[in-house]
Amino acid sequence: MRYTSIFMILVLSFSALSIPIFAQSATPSSSPPTAALVTTSIDRSSYTLGDTIVISGQVQAVVSGTPLSIEILDPQNNVAKIDQIDVSQDGKYTYSTKAAGPYWKLNGSYTVKVQYGPPNVTAQTTFTFQSTPTTTSNVFQLKDPSSQQTFNVNYTITGGTVKTMTIDAQSLSVIVSVNSTSDGTISLQLPRALIDAKQPNSNQDDAFIILIDGAEVKPQSESADNDFRNITVQFLQGDQDIEIIGTQIVPEFGPIAALVLAIAIISIIAVSAKTGLRFMPKY
Repeated sequence: MRYTSIFMILVLSFSALSIPIFAQSATPSSSPPTAALVTTSIDRSSYTLGDTIVISGQVQAVVSGTPLSIEILDPQNNVAKIDQIDVSQDGKYTYSTKAAGPYWKLNGSYTVKVQYGPPNVTAQTTFTFQSTPTTTSNVFQLKDPSSQQTFNVNYTITGGTVKTMTIDAQSLSVIVSVNSTSDGTISLQLPRALIDAKQPNSNQDDAFIILIDGAEVKPQSESADNDFRNITVQFLQGDQDIEIIGTQIVPEFGPIAALVLAIAIISIIAVSAKTGLRFMPKY
C-alpha cells in the first residue's frame, strides 16, 4: 500500500511537469506573406469599340524562354483575344491591343487572364466594355467677352465630352476643349455671325483651318447654309483642344457696343445743339 501511494505521487508530479511542454509546442508559428508570382493591371476601368487596352504587370521569377500567355474573355467567357508575349529581364511586361474585331460584340464585364509557366501561376482583372460609343448632343452658349454677344453652338460628340468653348479674337478662331475618353468625332454647327471663312476679294466660302492640339487636320465632312457652317472632326483618345480658324470672327461692334456708340452720338448732337458747335464749316 505504501509503495502504491509513492507511485501515484510520482505519476502526478510527472504529469504536472509535462503540461507546460505540450502548451508551448501547440503555439502556432506565423510566417510573412509571400509576393504574388505574377500580377496584372489595365490602364482604364472601361473601354468602347476601337479603344486601345494597355495591360501591364510583373513576374516574380523570370524563366528564360518562357512566354506570358494573355487571354481576354467576354461576358460569356468566349475568347475575344489571346496572345503570348515575352517578359523583360526584370520581370515586367506591357501589352497593347485594340478593342475591335468580330469577337468584340457583347457589352458588359470582360476578364483579362495572364499565365506564366505552370497553370497555378496566374492573375486576372476585369473591365467594362461598350460596343457602341456614347453619343451626346447639346447646345453650348458661347459668350464673347468683348461684345457681350451670346451664340448658341449646337454639337454632337462621341468618345468624350465638351468641357468649354472660347473665342480667340487675335487668331480669328473658336477653341473647343474636350475630354476625349476614346477615339471619337465631334460635329459643330457654327453660326456665321460667330465665325466664318471667306476667300480673298470675294464672298465665296473658304475652308476653315482646323488644329487639334496644334497639329492641322482635315475635317471629316463640311456643309453650309445662309446662317451656319457645319463641320465634323475626328479626334483621338487624349486629344484636348480643337481650334477652328476662320477669316472673320465676332463683329467688333456687338449690341452693347452699338448701344454705347449710339448714346455717345446722341450726346454729342445734344451738346452741339446747346453750344452752337458745328461739325461742318459754315459757308
